[in-house]
Amino acid sequence: MLSKEETAFIDYWEKNRLRRKKTVRQFLLGVPLGLLFAVPILLSLTSGWYKRANMEANSPDFNPRVLFVALLLIVGFTSIFWQRHKWDQYEQRYQELLARRSRDQQPQTPPASVAQSQTPPSTQSPSASAAQPETPPAGKSEPLSAAQPENPPAGQSEPMSAAQPQTPPPAADQK
Repeated sequence: MLSKEETAFIDYWEKNRLRRKKTVRQFLLGVPLGLLFAVPILLSLTSGWYKRANMEANSPDFNPRVLFVALLLIVGFTSIFWQRHKWDQYEQRYQELLARRSRDQQPQTPPASVAQSQTPPSTQSPSASAAQPETPPAGKSEPLSAAQPENPPAGQSEPMSAAQPQTPPPAADQK
């Protein structure tokens, strides 16, 4: 039986799952997390506590546009990746709850084969015992053991037994 919280989640996710899957929406919802990565980078660069980074930033080879593009890429990738991961988690929870709800709604009756096996042999009908063959099917005179595979590996015509030792292939002549 599903709780009220789980039922509320199913209702919410049925209404919002397609809207939350859109990339633009994922970007907009994930920007705060992306900024959590970009703002400390800017703060450490502008604070001057790391002298070598400060020297690089003041050199003539430094291009602030490259830093800006890199920060935008970090924000974009982090925000979209985080929201897609979150969407996948919600979708998995939604599928699990739907499966549990459908399993709870089905009647709890045992299968017919289990019900027959639980009845004592004296109460089974004669037709049920006659339906079970006592002889093996045609073409299989004895059951396969664990040592004999049903299909032999490639290159062997018959299954190997313990009495037949395996011989290595002949070595090629080396010149």
